Amino acid sequence: MRITGGTHRGRRLVPWDEEGIRPMRDFVRTALFNILGDVVSGARFLDLFCGTGSVGLEALSRGAADCVFLDQSPAACGIVRENLAQLAFLDRAKVVQGDFADGLEDLARVGRQFDLAFSGPPYGKGLSKSALRLLGERRLLASEGLVITEVFKKEILSETYGALQRVDERTYGDNLLVFYGVREAVGGGAVGG
Repeated sequence: MRITGGTHRGRRLVPWDEEGIRPMRDFVRTALFNILGDVVSGARFLDLFCGTGSVGLEALSRGAADCVFLDQSPAACGIVRENLAQLAFLDRAKVVQGDFADGLEDLARVGRQFDLAFSGPPYGKGLSKSALRLLGERRLLASEGLVITEVFKKEILSETYGALQRVDERTYGDNLLVFYGVREAVGGGAVGG
């Protein structure tokens, strides 16, 4: 697994061996960031259920201002910290180890907002819906913010979650990327190109 674009393109990430961590495949990550394009540069990024941190690390390589990595697995958070150190991103990142709901509540309590949030929970546990609901209800996104969630292609998600409105979706093999924007800012249409 390696960074696919930006200042650290081609750099290998620390290998993982923890059962249950499902890193986003390189081609899906490349497609996601091609869709997002220039929106990543300068963005405040959240990598929720971060696993190895490959999505947030990619965002930092592509110019995100900072990134919060959140996962309940101590091993996953350790891998993320190793990758951050190896890529010299420690000054632009925060790693939070704990339950996603508690982590999101804590971020909301301190008024933290993100321009981009990625949610990649384990498949088949209903965590995508819970995370989207919290992200939408706690107003963790900036007014022009965007949430992308990765789910199994057959999972059914609602059109809205609190302040979030579905704006696009893309399928890559068994992976479905669903994009949600903040309702007041959504003008309709697809994301990116």
